[in-house]
Amino acid sequence: MTIHAPLHESDHPLLTWDEGETTYSCRWRSEKGSPPPKKLIIADDTLTADEAYRLACEGTGIIWRGDFQNAKQLLQALTRRAEKPSKKSVRKKPAKRTPEEGLIPLAKPMSEIFHLHRQAQSQKSRTLGMLLIQFNPDHSIPLRRAPDVTQACLAVYGKVTEPYVTSLRDLLGFIGSLEWRKNGMAIPALKDMGDGHIHPHYGVFAPVRSEYLGLLEKAPLPAETTNNSIAFDIGTGTGVLAAVLAKRGIQKIIATDQDERAIECATENIEGLGIKKNVKLIKTNLFPEGKAPLIVCNPPWIPARPSSPIEYAVYDPDSQMLKGFLAGLKDHLSTNGEGWLILSDLAEHLGLRTKAELLSWIEASGLKVIERLDIRPTHKKALDQTDPLYRARAAEVTSLWRLTVSN
Repeated sequence: MTIHAPLHESDHPLLTWDEGETTYSCRWRSEKGSPPPKKLIIADDTLTADEAYRLACEGTGIIWRGDFQNAKQLLQALTRRAEKPSKKSVRKKPAKRTPEEGLIPLAKPMSEIFHLHRQAQSQKSRTLGMLLIQFNPDHSIPLRRAPDVTQACLAVYGKVTEPYVTSLRDLLGFIGSLEWRKNGMAIPALKDMGDGHIHPHYGVFAPVRSEYLGLLEKAPLPAETTNNSIAFDIGTGTGVLAAVLAKRGIQKIIATDQDERAIECATENIEGLGIKKNVKLIKTNLFPEGKAPLIVCNPPWIPARPSSPIEYAVYDPDSQMLKGFLAGLKDHLSTNGEGWLILSDLAEHLGLRTKAELLSWIEASGLKVIERLDIRPTHKKALDQTDPLYRARAAEVTSLWRLTVSN
């Protein structure tokens, strides 16, 4: 198993607190990039869920000294309280009077609903992140009934030399991620390659929405790839797009990503699928040097600011990666080559970007659209009417835009 290279110990803030006559000093670690809590308390199994929730909402970090399994139960209780609708959220919608004197609820704009939802999710994450676990330098947990989480923590933090504190919620995410990484995801498009699985690493976006892979499977390959069988995969992530291209017969794929974890993840997957000779991985921002007759990119779909570093696979502030891909595509396409942009229009239905803006960026980059292949999402949230963003998700379409240099 590849172990993610850790930051230097001194890059993590130092937490210091007193318990009786003992002074503890531990590094603060947060994969969400959260700052350390300004106030800390020590708690055990006698702490009630209501009191813990009050403290967490105030931003007080709760260092747990009780039974580990009881800590998990407490986190579940805090989650139920955090997800309970507030009195504000259950108020009736404002209404307007129609000419027929009837009342029609005024629906909020989707952009407002989106931003309110993001704020609520961020607040929930901060609150639930206040239940803290202390670790020894070997990643062991000095609590009763604590499991062995060494491998899960090594996969995220690497080897450390100092004790540290992190949230129980983060830890449970590490454990779940390690299981996902071990078991992998069966990808129908890769069923005849190696084990046919993609093994996501913690913090690397997993291809849970397989419908867009179907678009990549059926799009006609540029004629130029017959004589020059090279493709670039920009922002490769798990390496799944590079793998699909290799299955389609592309002999050489140069896959790039600027995230070290993504490079490690893609390397493991490419080796597991038996296509190491076909795929070269490069850590860089966007394009490698040179040109290719086919360049694919599946950038983050939502132009909004991530609330944590691991959200950069979903949120692209001001569509920076999308714009960068379009702006640089012309200079990296060989004659008669094509750029394949895989992009959901969810941002349009959320009121965060218009189709006219996307088309204007394509035109301004000296490109034109050859064809657009569309597919509807099949994931559960698109069918969940209780999801605050259901109205946008139900209308969503994912497209593969075949682009080429305009004359």
